[in-house]
Amino acid sequence: MNSQNGFFHKIVNFGSRTFSLKIQKFENGYFISVTEGNDKLGSMIVSLATGPTPTTTTIIPSRNESLFLRLIAERISTRMKGIALVSCFVQKELETSTAKALMSEIMEMIENE
Repeated sequence: MNSQNGFFHKIVNFGSRTFSLKIQKFENGYFISVTEGNDKLGSMIVSLATGPTPTTTTIIPSRNESLFLRLIAERISTRMKGIALVSCFVQKELETSTAKALMSEIMEMIENE
């Protein structure tokens, strides 16, 4: 994992698929980018946790990965009591095991910063 001034980057492989995980830390939140293949912005969701329940809004809808995006955004925003903006661009739908593994990698990157 590369780390520089609050920016973290990691390449992970699951089977035949390769994902780039990029996290930018800000004082009041995170921007998380999950891409497969070339770096592209994809479906996007933002979550704000100032109280007991996060407020989450879809910015760019996803055909397949909306639950994955929502879970990551809400988990991160709740953990830090701030804002989490998550973008995901994948070539094809994520299998459940791949989504869980990606979420684990992202949470590990944030916890080990």
